[in-house]
Amino acid sequence: MSLLAVDIGNSHTFVGLLDGEEVTAHWRVNSDERRTADEWSVLLRGLLAERFDDVDGVALCATVPAVLHEWREMLERHLGGVSAIVVEPGVRTGIPVLMDNPREVGTDRIVNSLAAAELYGGPAIVVDFGTATTFDVVNGKGQYVGGAISPGIEISLEALGRRGAQLRKVELARPRSVIAKNTVEALQSGMVFGVAAQVEGLVARMIAELGVSPDDVTVISTGHLAALVVDDCECFTEHSPWLTLQGLRLVFERNS
Repeated sequence: MSLLAVDIGNSHTFVGLLDGEEVTAHWRVNSDERRTADEWSVLLRGLLAERFDDVDGVALCATVPAVLHEWREMLERHLGGVSAIVVEPGVRTGIPVLMDNPREVGTDRIVNSLAAAELYGGPAIVVDFGTATTFDVVNGKGQYVGGAISPGIEISLEALGRRGAQLRKVELARPRSVIAKNTVEALQSGMVFGVAAQVEGLVARMIAELGVSPDDVTVISTGHLAALVVDDCECFTEHSPWLTLQGLRLVFERNS
């Protein structure tokens, strides 16, 4: 069975094609709110080529309502014969959400936590490096117990470029050293090593609050910017770039 898994984020949309548990192809495109249902269909056909007609199911989660609206229309008009699951309140995920208001938790965060609990077991912490850097915590019972949200690496760098009179946009890359010798590398050092230190600090605090040994917690990195900092973080035990896609697969299996 070929499953099309779609994670619609604030800046990018990740599209993956899965054959069982294996991700056989994947793409990252802009989450353009102006793109219509017909345009999404054309884009998908271009990406999938001859595999478009082989799609047997679709599972998607979204944090952008306008884009989700166009995807719903696209699924109805262009993939009407295919079973589709949109992760939203009322859809079975298999992971209890112990939050003050479970409906306000981003569906991508729930999907990530489900995949972490299913693939690695709890307790676990997922750090997703995207538009925002999100931290999601699963306890030893496989329950989602909360997390944290901080500004993402890209938007932090963009904000510095806009608000700093003597600063400019630079490439997101690892500098030669923490103590930089020029402005470009100083910005890169602050972003890369600063985020790494932030992640290690937050993860350590979360583990202490869970009241468990650090050796008993699986800490998973994911997201398209994870590769930039993961080697400078000592807290990670797993790197899973397609964690969200695997979570979508699990939700699809539970609801179809």
